Amino acid sequence: MAGKMLAGRLNVATREFEVVEVPVPEPGPGEVLVKVAAAGVCLSDVHLIDGILKPLYLKGDTVTLGHEVAGTVHALGPGVTGAAPGDRVILQAGERTPEGVVLTRGADYDGGWAEYCLATVGSLVPLPDELSFEQACFIPDAVSTPWAAITATARTLPAEAVGVWGVGGLGAHGVQLLRTIGAYPIVAADPLPAARDRALAFGADLALDPGDPEFRDKVRAATGGRGLDVAFDFAGAAAVREQAAKVLAPEGRLVLVGLTDKPLTLTHGTLFSYLRQQIRGHYGAEPEHVTQLVALVEGGRLDFSRSVSGTFPLRDAVKAVDALERKEGNPIRLILLP
Repeated sequence: MAGKMLAGRLNVATREFEVVEVPVPEPGPGEVLVKVAAAGVCLSDVHLIDGILKPLYLKGDTVTLGHEVAGTVHALGPGVTGAAPGDRVILQAGERTPEGVVLTRGADYDGGWAEYCLATVGSLVPLPDELSFEQACFIPDAVSTPWAAITATARTLPAEAVGVWGVGGLGAHGVQLLRTIGAYPIVAADPLPAARDRALAFGADLALDPGDPEFRDKVRAATGGRGLDVAFDFAGAAAVREQAAKVLAPEGRLVLVGLTDKPLTLTHGTLFSYLRQQIRGHYGAEPEHVTQLVALVEGGRLDFSRSVSGTFPLRDAVKAVDALERKEGNPIRLILLP
């Protein structure tokens, strides 16, 4: 397919990000060309631009960002079956190679901040007609990451006391999903008053400022003196991890979902061991988590209409990144529309 298209391209060496014209890619064997309808702007994208995150497997220095993508199948590569032009799809945020290496879309290879993008047939997830592209595009990260952390990594049970630090794109959905599976009580922590209000609207039982000098006492009171069975760090901050560890119940699990390059420390290591507590790392989601969530939306169990905080045309991707970085309007998800 000849022609040019707009794409949001990052040079990971210089950290220069701009929307430029590039050739429309041609799908190869096993691939389809997807016409992008909506793409989410994630804090991970901001961290790729500012250099906190670095692609591990990118060939070259330049990549089209965007790992949260929804659209329609536009063209098929040679011999491709299992997809047809016009199919509504969302794309898995990454793929696992035969060697077991996880490659992330929009980091290790070109993503969906573009008018068109390539995807393997295996990374396509059918999208029900009743789910809009804008509400669907961020399921493969902003929703599937907390869902996988809650169900697979933490193995959260109904009626377990849980804490959520950071009520942004991941944490807001984390609260909603924890409510869905029956966790109780749900304690949210965020320094922003608007984020605490949102936590309560999304289903938290208690929303606290982490800087509150009575924070520990209030968590203990909410949990009958026991503490949290599971604490989720969606913020990716060293201070969060220290605070969360101090309010864990015996055998409690601290799950690290937000990413940080800062050291992980425990002030009271002996007590942590005595109480048989655990720290569990978490990254992303598996393909089945995305399909589970699409089914739950289709079945009326989940609704993400509140999660779209604003839209930007693709050509204004730089403005969208800036708005997210400044937390303008305290967004859950900003969406790019090609």
